[in-house]
Amino acid sequence: MGKVFVVGIGPGSAEYMTAQARAALEGADVLCGYHVYLELVKPLFPEKETYITSMRQERQRCLWALERAAGGDTVAMVCSGDAGVYGMAGLLMELGDLFPQVELEVVPGVTAALSGAAVLGAPLGHDFCVISLSDLLTSWEVIEQRLRCAAWGEFALCIYNPSSQKRAGYLRRACDILLDAGKDGKTVCGWVRNIGRQGQESRLLTLEELREEQLDMFTTVFIGAESTKYCSGRMVTPRGYRGC
Repeated sequence: MGKVFVVGIGPGSAEYMTAQARAALEGADVLCGYHVYLELVKPLFPEKETYITSMRQERQRCLWALERAAGGDTVAMVCSGDAGVYGMAGLLMELGDLFPQVELEVVPGVTAALSGAAVLGAPLGHDFCVISLSDLLTSWEVIEQRLRCAAWGEFALCIYNPSSQKRAGYLRRACDILLDAGKDGKTVCGWVRNIGRQGQESRLLTLEELREEQLDMFTTVFIGAESTKYCSGRMVTPRGYRGC
């Protein structure tokens, strides 16, 4: 009987990878995944067989992994960040019902909300929401509803997939929705691009300034709550400890 590990590798560099993730990759006969993510781990395992698919071929990728495992191989499905946060774990589990003989194991990783927050300071120190602006699998109407609910609930937000070539104006639209729902234009915000990878960069700014930014899908955006503030050049959402 074969096995599929669905592995969250964190932001990309080896230092962010957990020991459990490293062990799963080392023990696999073959690595599969989206080409951007496989390129991050191939230097660590140059001798491994790899199976690469492009974006929007996720179902094909999962079925291939399950079929290989059904033949007796150990497969590592590589995901950036955490495999269960906008990753392949859910789809793999759904399709796994078709291959009851295959063992499945989810290996958690450091998602961008956590690694990006660490770069900026502590923007997620209290209750927060994570929302993706990609409308490939979620309608914009649902995304807008979730943004408004987050604003009304006074959550800090972490935004994944803020923009792309086809979605150039989505971040501006999201900021307008949040402003319309009552968030202050001076709300402390920040973004981090290429977290844990070569060329990492970040910026702190206000919600009004964020509205004008031109970002991409490799950027994670943080929008503060009413209590979020600057502390020695860092973005901090206090938990409310006395004396702090």
